[in-house]
Amino acid sequence: MTAKEIISYMESLQNENQRQVLMRFFKTGPGEYGEGDAFLGLKVPQTREVVKAAKDTPLEEVPELLMSHWHEVRLCGLLLLVAQFEKLSTKRLAKDEKAIEKRDEILTLYLKYAEQANNWDLVDLSAPKILGSWLLLPTHLGDGTDNYKRQVLDELAMSDNLWRKRMSMVCTWKTSQQGDPSWCLRYAEMHLHHPHDLMHKAVGWMLREVGKRVSMDLLREFLRQHAHEMPRTALRYAIEKMSEPERKQWLDQCRGYPCYSTLQPLQKAFGEMP
Repeated sequence: MTAKEIISYMESLQNENQRQVLMRFFKTGPGEYGEGDAFLGLKVPQTREVVKAAKDTPLEEVPELLMSHWHEVRLCGLLLLVAQFEKLSTKRLAKDEKAIEKRDEILTLYLKYAEQANNWDLVDLSAPKILGSWLLLPTHLGDGTDNYKRQVLDELAMSDNLWRKRMSMVCTWKTSQQGDPSWCLRYAEMHLHHPHDLMHKAVGWMLREVGKRVSMDLLREFLRQHAHEMPRTALRYAIEKMSEPERKQWLDQCRGYPCYSTLQPLQKAFGEMP
């Protein structure tokens, strides 16, 4: 399928009632973080069905999808990159030279159009499965070492763009899942004082994953060092799996920071995480 065919088909699925719901939910009003974003009114499962049907779309068609003004079309483009990256990341292909080159091509394209993933759902459904997986796999980019990979994430983390910053944080879900907490702890410290609650939630969520996937004691050690200076939202997310008495102990240490907005917790609000 071509990008134009995909866009035409997705436009035929427009749902006005759902569009209005999504525009409110993703904060598209003046001054909000999703200001001006345009929605067709498609639910994520509908977009995933399009991706499934278009899974063999040539990579060169994807930029047209990523540059679309339609939110769901951009998500489709990102999920096509995810699907193709995952296909090339199986155990059998992990060290295959052609697969490495193709994964690097996908990763490069993803980073080039990173700012088109301009809402939290677009970041969260793509960054762990592309960028996070890339951290765990061989690469020919740069010198191929973890030092180079840290440079790539550092550039995202130090960007002025909120969504690039969030990419650097939520991609560590994948590395923590595989037992390596170092990426999460590095970027949690880097983003600890970011003013936006979307970063507070990302930091807390990823720290919680360290406790869940790697070591609760390691999470506690991080909190012993930083709980007093953490935004309250980040701390609440990080300690969510702890007992109520322990949560209270940590919250008593938190001086708290005001939230930028009042979104519901992402897990409940969106209903799907990577």
